[in-house]
Amino acid sequence: MDADGGEEDSRHGGSAVTHQTADELIARCIAPVKIEFLRPPPDRTSSQNDDVSIPKDKAPVLAKEKKSKRQLKRERRQDQKSTKNLCPEISKSGDVNSCRYQDKCRFSHDIEAFKEQKPADLEGECPFLKSEGSCPYGLSCRFLGTHEEGKPLSSNGLERRSEVNGFSKDVQKLLWKNKMTFPKADAVLKSLGLLSKSKGNALENKDGGDKCVQSDDIGSCGVTSELENKDVVDKCHQSDDDDDSFGVIVDSDSKLEGSVEVLKDADVINRELESDVHCPLKRRKTAEDCGVEETKTEGVNVAGQNIDGSCIRSEPEAGTEAITPETDISLKSHSREKKLIDFRDKLYLAPLTTVGNLPFRRVCKVLGADVTCGEMAMCTNLLQGQASEWALLRRHSSEDLFGVQICGAYPDSVARTVELIENECSVDFIDINMGCPIDIVVNKGAGSALLTKPMRMKNVVEVASGTVDIPITIKVRTAYFEGKNRIDSVIADFSSWGTSAVTIHGRSRQQRYSKLPDWDYVYQCTKKAPKNLQVMGNGDVFSFEDWNKHKTECPELATCMIARGALIKPWIFTEIKEQRHWDISSGERLNIFKDFVHFGLQHWGSDTKGVETTRRFLLEWLSYTCRYIPVGLMEVVPQRINWRPPSYYGRDDLETLMASDSAADWVRLSEMLLGKVPDGFTFAPKHKSNAYDRAENG
Repeated sequence: MDADGGEEDSRHGGSAVTHQTADELIARCIAPVKIEFLRPPPDRTSSQNDDVSIPKDKAPVLAKEKKSKRQLKRERRQDQKSTKNLCPEISKSGDVNSCRYQDKCRFSHDIEAFKEQKPADLEGECPFLKSEGSCPYGLSCRFLGTHEEGKPLSSNGLERRSEVNGFSKDVQKLLWKNKMTFPKADAVLKSLGLLSKSKGNALENKDGGDKCVQSDDIGSCGVTSELENKDVVDKCHQSDDDDDSFGVIVDSDSKLEGSVEVLKDADVINRELESDVHCPLKRRKTAEDCGVEETKTEGVNVAGQNIDGSCIRSEPEAGTEAITPETDISLKSHSREKKLIDFRDKLYLAPLTTVGNLPFRRVCKVLGADVTCGEMAMCTNLLQGQASEWALLRRHSSEDLFGVQICGAYPDSVARTVELIENECSVDFIDINMGCPIDIVVNKGAGSALLTKPMRMKNVVEVASGTVDIPITIKVRTAYFEGKNRIDSVIADFSSWGTSAVTIHGRSRQQRYSKLPDWDYVYQCTKKAPKNLQVMGNGDVFSFEDWNKHKTECPELATCMIARGALIKPWIFTEIKEQRHWDISSGERLNIFKDFVHFGLQHWGSDTKGVETTRRFLLEWLSYTCRYIPVGLMEVVPQRINWRPPSYYGRDDLETLMASDSAADWVRLSEMLLGKVPDGFTFAPKHKSNAYDRAENG
């Protein structure tokens, strides 16, 4: 069902809506709101997105000046040195002599100047006092007035005892230098005949180091790799046309010193994405056998040989046995020996980029979610030691059944990533994304591009399940091209490949979010699946009636993954468990936002930077919640996710404000919770639904 006509009528001419019956409105995908609550649409001369920007009395900036990386880095350094960024060590202790770097420190040491320009404290209590007993942000905290004077800070500094999966600096340095070893992954790759595929791809460079060259045959099942270049990096910009699109944003949770420099522009949150390949490690040389082929990168020998050509014997890492590829495969766990997770009838919050952050997942846990999954992380970025990417794997103690989602194009990068995650993180399962529709991901051979290459899908799943004991799940779409369904032809093989569960989104890659999902095809695939494979459906679950319908029509379905439905109304988990339509009040919704803000300040920090990061993610979330129409205002219940809300009044001023699709009103809501926005504040939502666009846009 196409909603283009309904969208047009709801935005232009409210009278057209008021003179139609509920059935006529539903046929045009317009939500049937009771006539007494309808109002004419607001008159806006600006664009539909209604970006919050510079005040009218100031001259608008027509185009941003393009700056080099060096200039941006210099500006960030100068900004850090300004008085508004107090040294963290001095902020914690209040003693100007506590910083070990002294004059060489890149932050300000002027406490009085910092206090003079520091924004006023926010209302409420410091979010750390009750949970940790003391605030790790000290003088920088925006709730400084609630701190107890003279009380020393806890010795754990910025560590959060309620969050796990922090990124070790030692591991990061090994990844930076390409010295991390992956014995299990390499053994499995060799056993499947994938490790030797890359032989002969070495290219001698001017410095005498070997670099791997990516094979042109991206359709082959062998391992391919990429010519590394420090100066040329592909940028992955977040797509704006999907609710759960798959670009990954900078997570400011990471507090590692000396971490990778990341652009932190307030309006454009992007990250680096290189081709999802990694130079495969070859068999190590020994002192007795120097004739074995090896790999060197940028003058650093990852195979255990010095740059001058002399052989050395690699020492195993602490706590890791030295295992050769010939014997390592014998340690592979049989599928029956792996820990099994029963997803049946559990409420599963889908991995959602940007809005599916840790504070939002905590909100959903409070409201009844059983299973949570982190935002999608790119394998190559994890293997490169990017702190912003590793921050996506963080887990809160309340997430009792938690998984992470990764995306990779080639078996070697996926295998090494899952081994690294198993060693460094605490997760219950690893989900491999094979359905991401975003061009920048698909063009690298990852995401839904794998749907066109079943043999590579098989190799990716086999090496991942053979490398780790953690259960491996996958998420797919029906097919790459609309009308050409392929998953039913391979679903019978998924369990033999090693996956324990599969989630099927009932749309093709080409379809994106246009038209309704094909649940009949999801049922068909579910019935073809072997009994030991759990199949989960995904697509437009927006009420407990949707949930009951899918479970009734296909009892073999393990559960339904909930994505955009949770973004628009996270209390959907409560509705499903209590089997009711919750006519939630505006005050109850505001309390949910307050919980998110509290969790966000604990996660991103209670200083000015943490407050503004929390505000940004709150505004991103509000760009979804405005689509919700209260039950008491509807002529027909329940609301469908593809219905476009008309302009209407709420039952009180707060409910009317929450129904606004204006970014200026979202900012007003944020100011109720986080105080006034800074001068020059701008905001435009990153994610925009493609549910009302034409199919050819995908």
